[in-house]
Amino acid sequence: MAADGLTRRQLLGRGTVAAASAGGLAAAGAAGYAWPRPAAAATTSAPAAAAAPDDARGVLHFVSRPDLTPPALTLAHHGRTGNSDPPYFILTPSGYPLIGPGTPGLMILDRHGGIVWYSPNTGFPASKGMGRVDLKVQSYQGHPVLTWWEGQVIKGTGEGQAIIADPSYRTIATVNAGNGLRVDLHEFVISPQDTALITAVRPVTTDLSGVGGPAQGVALAGVVQEIDIPTGRLLSEWSSIDHVPVTDTYIPFSGGTTAAPFDYFHVNSISIAPDGNLLVSSRNTSTIYKVVRTTGQVAWQLGGKRSSFKMGPGATFWFQHHALPQGQDTLSIFDDGGAPPVKERQSRAILLNLDTSTMQATLQRSYVHPAGLAAANQGSMQVLADREVLVGWGNLPYFSQFAEDGTLLLDGQFPVGDQSYRVFTAAWTGRPTDKPAVAARVNPAGGSVVYASWNGATEVNTWTVLAGATASALAKVGFQQRSGFETVITVNSAGPYFAVTAQDAGHHVLGRSATVRVAS
Repeated sequence: MAADGLTRRQLLGRGTVAAASAGGLAAAGAAGYAWPRPAAAATTSAPAAAAAPDDARGVLHFVSRPDLTPPALTLAHHGRTGNSDPPYFILTPSGYPLIGPGTPGLMILDRHGGIVWYSPNTGFPASKGMGRVDLKVQSYQGHPVLTWWEGQVIKGTGEGQAIIADPSYRTIATVNAGNGLRVDLHEFVISPQDTALITAVRPVTTDLSGVGGPAQGVALAGVVQEIDIPTGRLLSEWSSIDHVPVTDTYIPFSGGTTAAPFDYFHVNSISIAPDGNLLVSSRNTSTIYKVVRTTGQVAWQLGGKRSSFKMGPGATFWFQHHALPQGQDTLSIFDDGGAPPVKERQSRAILLNLDTSTMQATLQRSYVHPAGLAAANQGSMQVLADREVLVGWGNLPYFSQFAEDGTLLLDGQFPVGDQSYRVFTAAWTGRPTDKPAVAARVNPAGGSVVYASWNGATEVNTWTVLAGATASALAKVGFQQRSGFETVITVNSAGPYFAVTAQDAGHHVLGRSATVRVAS
């Protein structure tokens, strides 16, 4: 036992991971983690955002947007990332196991770690088990959109809905589950046919005697539904209980009642195989299932107790997340190796080659963190166009980018007590409909200091400051290149009235703020 009374699972090179009580997005029965102290991270040479972090709490504050208090993330560059990398990181900082520093929310960061868009979880209090997770860029009706899940987290699963927002961050569609279910937090995929593939869970009465439970017990079935987005019509439904016996689980029996169903399956990702069928990942059976989309039959299963494939050296995974096809015969998988029980000393992001003629699964490459990070749950793996790999370390406060050969290139770190269910990188053009924000303060050295920001606007290149003796007669008094979420501009004018305009790289005006009076 450590001095703080918490059992140490693993001593890391840059800190200690300590087991904590399960909660938040923790899978049923899984242990959680918290960092006793944030590791020192080297920052990049990019211009620093004009934010004032509270170092004791890891929270950012902005003069022009005092309503926003996001957690402060840091980036450490260990090598040069690819020139073709997407410009933004897409993530959902939230407390683990319950509440971390700052306000949880949806977040887009630039490649230097500066905030581009931040939407706090107002109305989704983490203290009541509410939240929003799985932010990502997808395509809907031929246009880029942001999608996420929002709702209540209940013992590692979710009851909520899926949201689609346009580049102005306005909700354009809401997806609900069919057959009396609620959308689970683990997956929402927009198919090439513009339908929604979602996860859900359903309590079912079944024989649990094979896992040490009652003959008439209650299990939690993993459900995959396909929904027509415009109408909300249920197109198809697949349920694990019809195809996967409860004895395939690897987690110790618990519950088995209506109040606490046994979560034997725990569906945590859906992806579309190259032939149009589905790949369904089950955490608690440590198996990935290829499901025929038209019939629901399981064509094969990879891993677990009844694998259709012979698993080659290093190919076996445990309690995995986020299985995605990478071409015709390769899968990317985040291999937690986590609890319960612990099967591996550290988590991995892996690429597996699948030979369906010989039914052999071969490890192509494994990506591990030099600090030996071991995630108990959650996690993601994204293979980029240049074959670099972005890994989200689940309930641990890290995300990392690797070269194709496994060399660590970049680390992102959350403050103590925070994490993100998944982390992605993507291109995105945001054009918010609200006005830029501005605040002005008296400069003791003379003139004024103006603070300008525009939450979610990705095309701002420069800011122009307007000032005048009256609110109706403002003239240009200065300009400055954007230098982060909030840009600080010193001008000689005393105002007392100020406004700002935002310009793109071609000097076109994108928007103008309201006019404000200088504050002392």
